[in-house]
Amino acid sequence: MIPAPLKGIFEFSALTGRTLWACVTPPFRWRDVIRHIDTMAVDSLFIICFCVCAAAMVTILEASFHMKLLIQNDSMVPGFAAMLILRELGAVVMALLVTSRTGAGMAAEVGTMQVTEQIDAIRMLGLDPIRFLVAPRFIASAIAGAILSLCANIVCLVAAMGVSMLKLGYTAGAFSSMARPFLSMQDLWFAIIKGTLFCAVIPLFSCFFGFRCRSGAEGVGMATTNAVVATSIAIIVLDFGLSFLFTSFY
Repeated sequence: MIPAPLKGIFEFSALTGRTLWACVTPPFRWRDVIRHIDTMAVDSLFIICFCVCAAAMVTILEASFHMKLLIQNDSMVPGFAAMLILRELGAVVMALLVTSRTGAGMAAEVGTMQVTEQIDAIRMLGLDPIRFLVAPRFIASAIAGAILSLCANIVCLVAAMGVSMLKLGYTAGAFSSMARPFLSMQDLWFAIIKGTLFCAVIPLFSCFFGFRCRSGAEGVGMATTNAVVATSIAIIVLDFGLSFLFTSFY
């Protein structure tokens, strides 16, 4: 008798493997991919930009306050804040917001299809639910993650520069010159890679729990909750692993 957690890991691994295979073998559902990119990237852009702006402003104000408290000088705040934004803040906050917004919707949609036997109908038509439902969302999420990570990091840096000019008395040139020694183009590429991988796991967990959804409104709600919680944990764990890996390249 296989324990339930171990069985769940095997089933999730099988779902991931089948999804990756469906992503590299025809037929491809490009219309669905484009539609999901629009849903995830375009519709989420405003709220992501708004939230990462707030996070960046809080970060730089708190860093300035504590540096002045400890060393009576906040000249390194632009560099430290910009480095934190690019390496951690932008990609992680973006991914968690996408998880709560789009990931929950995916889990609820697939869970409802499971409860109403639409997935069984897809199988009866001779179609693979993984190729039909999961693969387009996976490709779209990876592409949207790269786009949103780039946008989130740029907006974060602009917001940090703006609050530095308005509150801390720096000019745009001073902020840039102080941040430049701490940053490199490599940081931006790593941020985009993180955003891509973070968002790529969202449809995997959402569809996994959607396929396992039990009947009734309570079952759909539980599947949605489990998907969001599991994805959030996966993003945090993945962030640690990628950050640990990327430190070897600096």
